[in-house]
Amino acid sequence: MTATESDFFCSFEDGEPRPGTGSRLRVHVGSGPVRAPAARTGAGFTGTRALHYATSAAGQARAGLFAVDIAVAEDSELSYVVFPELTGWPSYRSTFVAVDLEFDDGSTLAELSPTDQYGFGLTAAAQGSAKSLSVDQWNLVRCRIGAVAAGRSIRAIVLTTDAPEGDHELTGWLDDLRIAPARPSPDGPAAVDHIRTTRGSHSSRQFSRGNTFPATAVPHGFNFWTPVTDAGSLDWIYEYHRANTTQNLPALQAFAVSHQPSPWMGDRHTFQIMPGSGPVTHGRRSRAQTFFHSDETDRPHHYAVRFTSGIETELVPTDHAAMLRVTFPDGKGWLLFDNARNRGGLRVDPTTGTMSGHTWVRSRLSAGARRMYVYGTVDRPATGGGRIRRPWWRTVTGYLAFDSPVVTLRIATSLLSLRQARDNLDLELPASVTFDEVKDRARQQWQDILGRFEIEGASQDQRQTFYANLYRLFLYPNSAYENTGDAQHPVPRHASPVVRRWWPSTRKRTGAKVVDGEIYVNNGFWDTCRTTWPAYALFAPEQAGELIDGFVQHYREAGWIPRWSSPGYADLMTGTSSDVAFADAYLKGVHGFDVLGAYDAAVRNATVTPPHRGVGRKGLAESIFLGFTPTTTKEGLSWALDGCVNDFGLANWSQTLYEQADPGDPRRAEFRDNAEYFRNRALHYAHHFDSRTGFFRGRTADGNWREPAEHYDPAHWGPDYTETNGWNTAFTVPHDGQGLAALHGGRAALAAKLDRFFSTPERGGKPGDYGAVIHEMSEARAVRMGQYGHSNQPSHHIPYMYNFAGQPAKTQEKVREVLSRLYLGSELGQGYPGDEDNGEMSAWYIFSALGFYPLAVGSAQYAIGSPLFTKATVHLPGGKDLVINAPENNADNIYVQGLKVNGEPHTSTSIPHTVLAEGAVLDFEMGPEPSSWGTGEEDVPPSLTTGEWPSPLADVVATVHCSDGTDPVALVDDTTATEARFSVPDPVIEATIDGQVTPVRMYTLTSGGQDADPRSWVLEGSPDGTTWTVLDERVGQSFGLRRQTRAFGIAEPVTVRHYRLRVTATAGPRLCLAQLELLAEPVGPS
Repeated sequence: MTATESDFFCSFEDGEPRPGTGSRLRVHVGSGPVRAPAARTGAGFTGTRALHYATSAAGQARAGLFAVDIAVAEDSELSYVVFPELTGWPSYRSTFVAVDLEFDDGSTLAELSPTDQYGFGLTAAAQGSAKSLSVDQWNLVRCRIGAVAAGRSIRAIVLTTDAPEGDHELTGWLDDLRIAPARPSPDGPAAVDHIRTTRGSHSSRQFSRGNTFPATAVPHGFNFWTPVTDAGSLDWIYEYHRANTTQNLPALQAFAVSHQPSPWMGDRHTFQIMPGSGPVTHGRRSRAQTFFHSDETDRPHHYAVRFTSGIETELVPTDHAAMLRVTFPDGKGWLLFDNARNRGGLRVDPTTGTMSGHTWVRSRLSAGARRMYVYGTVDRPATGGGRIRRPWWRTVTGYLAFDSPVVTLRIATSLLSLRQARDNLDLELPASVTFDEVKDRARQQWQDILGRFEIEGASQDQRQTFYANLYRLFLYPNSAYENTGDAQHPVPRHASPVVRRWWPSTRKRTGAKVVDGEIYVNNGFWDTCRTTWPAYALFAPEQAGELIDGFVQHYREAGWIPRWSSPGYADLMTGTSSDVAFADAYLKGVHGFDVLGAYDAAVRNATVTPPHRGVGRKGLAESIFLGFTPTTTKEGLSWALDGCVNDFGLANWSQTLYEQADPGDPRRAEFRDNAEYFRNRALHYAHHFDSRTGFFRGRTADGNWREPAEHYDPAHWGPDYTETNGWNTAFTVPHDGQGLAALHGGRAALAAKLDRFFSTPERGGKPGDYGAVIHEMSEARAVRMGQYGHSNQPSHHIPYMYNFAGQPAKTQEKVREVLSRLYLGSELGQGYPGDEDNGEMSAWYIFSALGFYPLAVGSAQYAIGSPLFTKATVHLPGGKDLVINAPENNADNIYVQGLKVNGEPHTSTSIPHTVLAEGAVLDFEMGPEPSSWGTGEEDVPPSLTTGEWPSPLADVVATVHCSDGTDPVALVDDTTATEARFSVPDPVIEATIDGQVTPVRMYTLTSGGQDADPRSWVLEGSPDGTTWTVLDERVGQSFGLRRQTRAFGIAEPVTVRHYRLRVTATAGPRLCLAQLELLAEPVGPS
């Protein structure tokens, strides 16, 4: 402990004075928490000791910790870290805790209405009520006490609790108690200076506060460069606190190049560098260097750290290369080269000061990753070096030694060849370029993007959060191509991650197929389709087109766009959500990509049975005909609902292409038919709705529910739901909120369902079919907003669904609560309530803080929420500005009282993309109470249906006969796994509808496993099976793939019982078909 007339600090270490205690609130110094999912256990936040507090008392309890005599100045600040423990299952009583101060005039800090750095009251009761302190995690609390108590003198420091009644004891830990002048903000005037890249890294496999790592890179860059706390890991490569040493100091084992899209996907193409002094040591723990986070600089363009040994290391990036500058305090030292696995090779030449090598390190989910090559040079003569072969089989380790106080390494990478790595170094880091020039260039690249956004009325934390989220948004996806030409005449080429080729790679060149053009990788579309891609479409449309085309390149090379690009076809998550993401972009005016290629890729996802598990839609072989995804498909319900959202985007995309096509365009009819077909398929969510329980549920292939209604528990996680339960899937119809309301019985009933959702607590203790509590469950519990799991993507749209219910004030209330308390803790490496996921969690914040949100992705509309700032200006392309004004905005005035758009009153709770993209002024009037704004009957957002029961076309039950005697069973068995092989090329297939007859509006044909598809045909209808009328005729059709379903509309449907398909031309000598489907108006509601 240290104390002066103006300063005080205590971290409760051995040898420091022991604090006092109380009778109702007991405290003692101990060894720190034993359960800390994201932090080091058995230690304080710093040091090895902390103060434990405990009480069973309800109401106020106090423990006098220290008697002091400290004068409060205007800049005086109180700060501490606190770790409330989760007691019971669950109890948050431990969060009702705060440090109080007693002054010489008899007053206390609590009596002066103090607030913490987030604006929450700094009393024990206020802290607990704010729900801003997270249990089983360290929380930093700061208060500018000089603002309320300047001129007073502190005579005592007191720990206080003020818990509500409860059965469980209130316990926790306190550490790093400080009273001192407030430290000046390290942030500079530019947007880039507000970013800390360690935000989100105070995480682990058990609990995520972002699950990020401090990536130093250029926007959408080829490489990330990062400090590494575990050099043997491919997942959690940098842990802010959990990986601390036994002395509870953070330590780095390496600096590395990384390509990790997520710790759950793992890293690939790693290569490590570590400075040191004294005898060269290559063991990961023995070479590790300790440091303090206060000696760490973590900006997007510049990472720097001063180790406790005195060695200083800095990193600055380019696209394919980086510079590493090391300062050795003893005037000499060494650079070690290594890798996370012994997969690669290394050559070190001390005479030329160069190193080169290759790496084929890759995680299990790094689909399509081959080799990466590295080449580096140093700017000082090496006094020694070579490879380290201990043990003898190790091939990736070596070093260079120096008798120089400062050494700079220039290093570049390539996925093509060692020669290309050297060329990339010459292109991006010629010897004439200085370290500071590279840093400034990278900084400017980030500032050019971040500077498009200006915010006013933001606290320091809000400003840091907003710009850090923009950094994460534009960090991914990543380029995977290289310039094989020169700076004046670039020739982009890349090693394909999706074309399978078995050529061996050598130490000098890849065995992967090298392809012309640009390609982008690292994206999980299940996450990013919701907010990330809509953000690119609005804020950076030209860049969005380039990124989209980089993913269409996967399709051009191997026939599919990845569901999860890591970098190729990783088999993970549900939905082919690039479909709706790219449809959304096109509908919003992004056209700078291969539009028809992207469209065809999306149609393929939606209509072709995938050839392997890594691509396409699982369960499609049956679901496309059943109208629901059966339980035989793992997480089939999530596949179904995600499919509906993607089909919605495809329908709108098809409709727009149809309207834009010339009358003579040969694909115009296809676009028209697809629009109608996918519009109907987007309503298939109704087939999964169980009106008895009021939830979407899994169905078996025969149409029954997975279990009886009386056994259904919506809080049960899995097996039909992906990373969530029935509650968080109950509103997964953002494209048809009015249809969802109809399923529940109207808008009021939908609002009531949402109210139950936000008031039914998630206890995080029902593992369901996962077999154990997974991190998403614990994180959802920690959100403390009922069942709402903002910690994971399936929930993100739900607060905005109140707009569909005609109660927008509840949207405003929920959104502002999320913004105010679920993105806290960036100063401790926290900042997110769950996995950040390639910019998606960040883009949610950006949209919501601006006051609108892409609720119905796949349409050109946004839902209106509640803006966070008094003013925000977004500089859009073409010199246009989007300005959001909310001058009365503050923590109390969260409700919209009125809105004007370009000076005109606006009562709708949605706003078109064209209005925003053309530049607009949105003037919000804010107030402390809900208003009638946006509650009119016509004020709800646009929806696929308009309030009627959603009733998609139904596959009719019919008796089928074939003219050549072919058994027709395979044509109507609702699967592409079988097929009918006819004996002639031109059979007649007749279908007689069983039961009640309604007009057939569409029909589908599905190609078989052979290239013997119908090319031309006539569909006819008859009331009696004798007199036939032509309903549709097609000539010169083609099926691009096997087991592909194509839909065809009937221009003038009729009500008849008999239909026949007369095939007049076939691609082969004998027709082969997998399915024939007649889609008619349903007899009744789904």
